[in-house]
Amino acid sequence: MAQKQEPLLIKRYASRRLYNTETSDYVTLDDIAGFIRGGREVQIIDLKSGDDLTRQYLLQIIAEHESRGENVLPVDVLTDLVRSYSTQAQSVVPQFLAASFEMLRDGQSKMMENFGGLGNPMAKMPGFEAMQAQQEAFMKAMMGGFSAGSAPSNDGEEEKSDTASSEELDAIKKQLAELQKKLSGL
Repeated sequence: MAQKQEPLLIKRYASRRLYNTETSDYVTLDDIAGFIRGGREVQIIDLKSGDDLTRQYLLQIIAEHESRGENVLPVDVLTDLVRSYSTQAQSVVPQFLAASFEMLRDGQSKMMENFGGLGNPMAKMPGFEAMQAQQEAFMKAMMGGFSAGSAPSNDGEEEKSDTASSEELDAIKKQLAELQKKLSGL
């Protein structure tokens, strides 16, 4: 098994600027989000006090994405999170969320393994390639792989893909809602 890579150390100066210690340059929250999407762990510390500010900055990154209309967390989930801070459930919620995301990651990677192989009997089905592309797009979206500036590759297909994307997104939202319902039943 590969050796685990050390987290990227980011230092916050008194001016609130963020400094990447590996490349010796200043970075933005978007840069940090890009490191994370690329699979890198980060640790953000206050230079003067030595306090770990990682959670605070990760929450800020999420808040900025949400404010731009990139809604990932449904209002019901956000409401429950706020509610959990003032209830006895507070001690259970972090473990539950961590376990839920771990299950989601495991399920997605197993599904991609099953869809990916050419030896897969489903690969001979008509439309399999389109379904596989849809699943890969879903995986990238869930793992933060889409950039805001991505554009469709075929200009003539743009309108058709928007309609298909809308329908696919609705189907994915329905599946996620069913998954959330099952998880809440646990």
